[in-house]
Amino acid sequence: MAVLLAFATFAAGWLVSSPSQAAPAPAPAAAQFDRSTPDDVINYLNQISGSRVISGVHNKEPLSNPSHYTAQAHSITGKWPGLWGGELGFRASDIGNRQTLINQAKTEWANGSLVSLTWHMCRPDVASCEFNGGINGSRLSDNEWRQLITNGTSMNNAYKSRLDAVVPYLQQLEDAGIPVLFRPLHEMNEGWAWWGGRPGTNGSARLFQITRDYLDAKGLDNIVWVWNVKDTNANGGSGGVPGFYPGDNYVDVASLDPWLQTWPGNNWYQALLNVAHGKPISLAEVGAVPTPSQLASQPRWSWFMIWSEFLTSANSPSRLQTTFNNSRVLNQGQFTVPGSGGPGTPATGAITGVGGKCIDVAGGNTTNGTPVQLNDCNGSTAQTWTVATDNTLRALGKCLDVTGQGTTNGTPLQLWDCNGSGAQRWTTETDGHLRNPQSGRYLDAPGGNTANGTRLQIWDRNTNPWQTWHLPT
Repeated sequence: MAVLLAFATFAAGWLVSSPSQAAPAPAPAAAQFDRSTPDDVINYLNQISGSRVISGVHNKEPLSNPSHYTAQAHSITGKWPGLWGGELGFRASDIGNRQTLINQAKTEWANGSLVSLTWHMCRPDVASCEFNGGINGSRLSDNEWRQLITNGTSMNNAYKSRLDAVVPYLQQLEDAGIPVLFRPLHEMNEGWAWWGGRPGTNGSARLFQITRDYLDAKGLDNIVWVWNVKDTNANGGSGGVPGFYPGDNYVDVASLDPWLQTWPGNNWYQALLNVAHGKPISLAEVGAVPTPSQLASQPRWSWFMIWSEFLTSANSPSRLQTTFNNSRVLNQGQFTVPGSGGPGTPATGAITGVGGKCIDVAGGNTTNGTPVQLNDCNGSTAQTWTVATDNTLRALGKCLDVTGQGTTNGTPLQLWDCNGSGAQRWTTETDGHLRNPQSGRYLDAPGGNTANGTRLQIWDRNTNPWQTWHLPT
């Protein structure tokens, strides 16, 4: 799940709008997402398969700091990962912070990253637990397992009650139009967790089916179901993968965690392709970040997600920088998931800022490179902007553009042919700031100058009123 695209082929997305400037006191632009569906995400992953891969970083507990490792990746690479991974939690303190997690998921989606949720779920018969003893090494007896997958038993009811506890949080994301890459019961072909290591019709795959059926029945329509195995030697290795597959009707993405080999052997790559039957495949957990040559050798992976502390313990800064800056890799601000069912007709009108002035195309000129400036509002076409669903701002048939795809403070803005580049993408924040994700900087009137003809620029985020803008509805 609002992500921004660096090439026009896949352009579409969400930008946000604000109350009309005609209101007596227009409010800053409010966060509002162009709704995307699971199918939108799946189709996009299929589109990039073979040519591009989305970068990702997982943020494990504590849930009170749900983007710690994502921020760490940015500090090392200068890039925000294109996928944010979160954990639904198993300790009581983390379960109590699930709302913090969901709030962060909304922020990451708004900033242009897909949202992924993993769940280390405690055994159904305990409310909260530690990892060791409650998840790892807590295998159910065969009799307990039979009860678990039998409708109406106490163990089965306890499991469904556990699912009920996360429904309100997943529902919040659905209400916000945010698809979730949900990866429950992960690494199910290995037996370290209580849900895993049971092949066959009534094994681990059956619990995955029960999980999806139950959450589907709750009316959750925003889940991309990610099924996951590990590159283990147990249970037949790569040849045993089909014995854990729940079926095409239950799986949207097939994923692998290559912990044994660090980078999956071709046998595992082929096993995932074979079982996926044309669905996207991904590397749901990695320790060492894939190198560009590795990604090129197995081009069908649609994303990789570095596991939390392994970001620094298994990778040098230079290795991370090389991969995150590789042309194959899509980071935040470099791709768009098309939205379907968003706000409908794009909003068109004036964009106002400091001093009540309007964003204006100098002289109404349509030549590429024409400066974009502040001017007295006059209702002309040079001040009539369309807030498009692909995160562009358009006037006179062209796009608001950061000159030369610049990323430094003070880079001026201009009008240019719409081309799908990151220099033409803008996302709004709840306080009215307009962010260019490619540069990480914001639409700015230099020094708060309100003189007619003041050319607009990008600049580091600040709280000055000359970075607050009011969009049309």
